[in-house]
Amino acid sequence: MSVAEEKPAVDAILLKVLEAVPFQLTTDGGVEAARQRFRALPRRQFHPDVRTENRSIDGPAGPIPIRVYWPPTDGEATLPVVVFLHGGGWSVGDLDTHDGDARHHAVGAGAVVVSVDYRLAPEHPYPAAVEDAWATTQWVAAHADELGADPDRLAVAGDSAGGNLAAVMAQLARDAGGPPIRFQLLWYPATTWDTSLPSFTENAEAPLLDNASVKGFSRWYVGDLDLADMPATLAPARAGDLAGLAPAYIAVAGHDPLRDDGARYAELLAAAGVPVELHNAETLIHGYLGYAGVVPAATDAMDRGLSALRAALHAP
Repeated sequence: MSVAEEKPAVDAILLKVLEAVPFQLTTDGGVEAARQRFRALPRRQFHPDVRTENRSIDGPAGPIPIRVYWPPTDGEATLPVVVFLHGGGWSVGDLDTHDGDARHHAVGAGAVVVSVDYRLAPEHPYPAAVEDAWATTQWVAAHADELGADPDRLAVAGDSAGGNLAAVMAQLARDAGGPPIRFQLLWYPATTWDTSLPSFTENAEAPLLDNASVKGFSRWYVGDLDLADMPATLAPARAGDLAGLAPAYIAVAGHDPLRDDGARYAELLAAAGVPVELHNAETLIHGYLGYAGVVPAATDAMDRGLSALRAALHAP
């Protein structure tokens, strides 16, 4: 399925930003070079009034660093809580590179946010990131009280590779009988691992993320795994049963190879009876959250998703 046969051009303001600060996610030069390029991107400070605290929790292979965010409140004693999983091809990115995104989620959703510094590939290929994300999700549910949060209003959110992990968390929580997930917010996620979808051809040379990038980061994450029978914890769209999952908001971008991947997952969730909203930001590219607050179209697309998250978490 293709979201758009004909689509508008990339947003003009975004194009000017891309010209001023060129960036392409790529595995060229190896993983340390890729991480350094990503860390070196200029980032604005957002929501300085959000209180943060760095912590470390026990994980399956050692301590997992997390950062907790508390938004300014109007006296609400107990807030909902969001486990946030950063993007970066499962190989780049950390608590600092996605600090702005986590702050946006805390303020936009009116929720405590727990950002997860999960182990990265290729040193720690699949399923290391899944294991760390799942351990953190369980920890957040068990320790919500000490965070001033309500474990019955727990959501998962993530961008790109983090969207993949958030979708997996929703499935694991359903299959394990908890913790209960109220909502899943998936920003341009990788869910199908099906590069025959039209957007992979249409957007093969897209800005920021192209097909070569998708292939390179996927190879790092998969490692030596035999993909003949791909597990749902790697490709959540391939789960045998999608019924009973948390309601979802799936955001995709018109100029993104992964556009039809996210759209396909939305289609599968809807067919399984899961409430889902799909939003296609037709003039934007993969990674547009990184341009929110700078590019109005990206800000609008971000606000739309965060409004859905807030509504789900603050519903009676």
